[in-house]
Amino acid sequence: MQSVNKMKKILLLLLLAGCGFRPMYSGGGADIYVAPISGVNGIDLRNSLNAQFGGQKDANAEYTLNVVLIGPMTQYKALEPSGAATWQEISMRANYTLMHNGKQIASGTEVASESYTFVSYLVAANASYNNAVKNTITVLGNKIGTRAISETLKYEDSVK
Repeated sequence: MQSVNKMKKILLLLLLAGCGFRPMYSGGGADIYVAPISGVNGIDLRNSLNAQFGGQKDANAEYTLNVVLIGPMTQYKALEPSGAATWQEISMRANYTLMHNGKQIASGTEVASESYTFVSYLVAANASYNNAVKNTITVLGNKIGTRAISETLKYEDSVK
């Protein structure tokens, strides 16, 4: 049974190799400089993006990613009969532009959100909020990073 599964995997790889498929994350890191993003959450988002691109690059990188982070915004999702909030949602939006030698090659907006339990204990409420913010930044970083890598590959293919 294992040999059949192994044969299927090899056949799939051979088929993909002939169609021009190229994994996005193959090879080294993308040469993308992430410009500073304002605020503490911006620092975390920039660190997340730099990690996806293989480490921090200097301003002389081939591509430059500019990001404007908006948020976090909080919305109440559930209320007790007393009117106290028990469930909240945090959301953030990031507008980005990807530049190549001063020319914009891509731009867009990504949104991420996460719900969290809001409790009456201050320490637990702060921990829930901070975890929701951290998770939202991670999702935004993954979305923007994937899009930026995809756009650099698409751009490089178009100039060949």
